[in-house]
Amino acid sequence: MKRKIKSGIAKGVVKAPPSKSYAHRLLIAAALANGESEIKGISKSADMEATLNCIKALGREFTKTGDTVCINGKINEGELVFNCLESGSTLRFMIPIALLTGHRCKFTGSARLMERGVEVYEQAFKERGITISKNGNELFLDGQLKPDTYSMPGNVSSQYISGLLFALPLLNGDSVLNLTTPLESAPYVDITIECLKTFGVEIVRGNNSYYIRGNQSYKPLHCDVTGDYSNAAFLDGFNLLGGDVSVFGLNSDSLQGDKVYLEYYEQLKNGNPVIDISNCPDLGPVLFALASVRNGATFTGTKRLKIKESDRAEAMKTELSKMGVCLDVQENSVVVGCGAKAPTEELYGHNDHRIVMALSLLLSRFGGVIDGCEAVCKSYPDFFEDMASLGIESEII
Repeated sequence: MKRKIKSGIAKGVVKAPPSKSYAHRLLIAAALANGESEIKGISKSADMEATLNCIKALGREFTKTGDTVCINGKINEGELVFNCLESGSTLRFMIPIALLTGHRCKFTGSARLMERGVEVYEQAFKERGITISKNGNELFLDGQLKPDTYSMPGNVSSQYISGLLFALPLLNGDSVLNLTTPLESAPYVDITIECLKTFGVEIVRGNNSYYIRGNQSYKPLHCDVTGDYSNAAFLDGFNLLGGDVSVFGLNSDSLQGDKVYLEYYEQLKNGNPVIDISNCPDLGPVLFALASVRNGATFTGTKRLKIKESDRAEAMKTELSKMGVCLDVQENSVVVGCGAKAPTEELYGHNDHRIVMALSLLLSRFGGVIDGCEAVCKSYPDFFEDMASLGIESEII
């Protein structure tokens, strides 16, 4: 789907969408609780649909009214089928939870999601009687999770760590999770631990390790999803393009790592900074885009951009070249030039919601067409409507 975006200056007040990071975790914790929980602030995004698909696969009954989800139910028996669509968070969170059942489980999803793989789990489970096999766009799990000492790298994806932290407290013995490399994206693990604590489950942090007491239980509750700094970064980004936008609905005390965009935007305003995004890789596309219309920047800690919905550094290199900007992409760094101008051809979203939104910011200054704009439905389906409310007009062509 192609969308033509008209140039303009964004002005107005807009509410931040609910945090996808918190919503995933609160929904899953509610599904593991005995009794009814109510979570308010669940968007209609594809990623939320993926997590609700998997909650249903577990046998948890739920109803969704507006943005509120009520969850109750019981575990299914027989082969369980988890449709994760394109959500890497859902896939990695749910694999250890599925292994609680002891039943054969099947995970399905997009080709790109399955390409990203789950090798970290394969390595962690291979000597514990658990097998993970792949057939096309399907993964099959056989075996049952047991209390033990697990080891995994901390610099691949924090989602593997969070997945085990969800499941291990429900086992009938204590477990330890050791990290073999320094933890990156640590704020995401902090969010997981915070959500677990909200539901009555305790995790004890050590030095590069986590102690997980067994025989714990999740307590049902009612709660709201906080606003999302990751997507607020796109709305606030209009202010670096001459706009006057105020974003509300964010918790200033939030543990969300992407809150750091506020600091990074100030750096982009004032020079040609060096910015480490190893703990906030989802900010990469919007930071690259904004750097290209300011003074350029050097970004380090970029290696994990390769394993996102697209290879985000290479995708932004391709698209910004159409706007006269050079990107030097190395193994763990990206140097972004400056002087962006109107694109010489249509831009392409690479089936990646964050690429589409980052490029849309630039087109709000220059005007132009972006192909693949429907990718925003993954995390922020109302993005273009919110843009319109700020005075940036666009139309599907």
